[in-house]
Amino acid sequence: MDDALLVHRLQFAFTIAFHYLFPQLTMGLSLLIVLLKAMAFRAGHERYNVAARFWGKIFAINFALGVVTGIPMEFQFGTNWARFSTFAGGVIGQTLAMEGVFAFFLESSFLGLFLFGEKKLGPRGHFVAAFLVFLGSWISGYLIVATNAWMQHPVGYEVAHDGSVQLASFWGLLLNPWAGWQYVHTMGGAVVTSAFVMAAVGAYFLLANREAEYGRVFVRVGVVAGLFASIFELFPSGDAQGKNVLQHQPATFAAMEGLFETKEGAELVLIGQPDMEKLKIDNPIHVPKLLSYLTYYRWSAEVKGLDAFPREQWPTNIPLLYYSYHIMVGLGTIFIAIMVASVFLLWKRTLYSARWALWILMLSFPFPYIANTAGWFTAELGRQPWLVYGLLRTAEGTSHTVSAGNALFTLLGFLGMYFVLGVLFLLLVIKKINVGPEASPHAKH
Repeated sequence: MDDALLVHRLQFAFTIAFHYLFPQLTMGLSLLIVLLKAMAFRAGHERYNVAARFWGKIFAINFALGVVTGIPMEFQFGTNWARFSTFAGGVIGQTLAMEGVFAFFLESSFLGLFLFGEKKLGPRGHFVAAFLVFLGSWISGYLIVATNAWMQHPVGYEVAHDGSVQLASFWGLLLNPWAGWQYVHTMGGAVVTSAFVMAAVGAYFLLANREAEYGRVFVRVGVVAGLFASIFELFPSGDAQGKNVLQHQPATFAAMEGLFETKEGAELVLIGQPDMEKLKIDNPIHVPKLLSYLTYYRWSAEVKGLDAFPREQWPTNIPLLYYSYHIMVGLGTIFIAIMVASVFLLWKRTLYSARWALWILMLSFPFPYIANTAGWFTAELGRQPWLVYGLLRTAEGTSHTVSAGNALFTLLGFLGMYFVLGVLFLLLVIKKINVGPEASPHAKH
């Protein structure tokens, strides 16, 4: 790998990983805000409206940072990845433009109404505004996922006389079979993040003996939503997305699972370290035959390992892919355990006073961010060495005129700028949390 390609990849990986810290919370939080508004509408308790307003402010801060950090990625398609844009712009330009023109403006317009128009809109209108913010953010999420899905599994295109690809089927692009399960798995991950964040803030209020009424609301909504979302991430969405990879990128599937040899009754590796010289897993802890059953629902089914595919079809960095996948799955399993225990305590009416459980909820909120990032690393590392799977290699997509030095200069600039933005974001969110929900001008004391 030449120096320029490495720096281009590092810059895009950093900027997109940092950017996605914000949309995952806004997409998940938009659903929880709608739930809070629905609870207020149904129960008639003002505390749910106050809770929705409070999280609306957190949403707005996240949304603003998501916009600021998302814009540079659009420019990088032209500056760092010009040959990719020339090759695939006729296809991915459709979904990216739709995301900006339709979904983004739907979300941003009604976010303004939700934040500042409650008195004019009334209860029903305010609920509709919250729902349209949710709808806009989830449509936006689908269009971005559909773009990535086309890069993973290109469909609905034709090759033009100049070698570029052009859109041949609009509905083929939107209804890509890869996109469906990838989308629901992505959105489920966003709900997990928002549920843990909401539960963590509620746990903080309860542990600090302040805002107890809202602390209980946040914990209850967070753990219930978190339980459903965490289980959904395992099955059916995680299971179905794994089968997507097995069907369309079988070498990637073998690398994710650390399966170097084709086997009947293949074991599921829980822990181990890939040895790329000896092509085996060192110090493995595994469950015999479980991978075969999970993959084909037969204990003795044959699962193809990496030895079944030519080396040029193997993912470029198998150890990093393997670790990313196992971090995602391992954390997802822990999330289910935390939420099952929390819901059990909630059912027993002891969660709000169980300080050990509240401490776990409060300290757990960073881990869904790590799991979501590891999940996207898995998707992107699994596609390598392809930028568009089977059509364009990553090395063929960069800009010839942007040197490694130029890209390194801008990468350092992004590191400094995003550090400042990250600190500013934390200060604003911490300030909002410390002020508390009751500071809302609409709150009834």
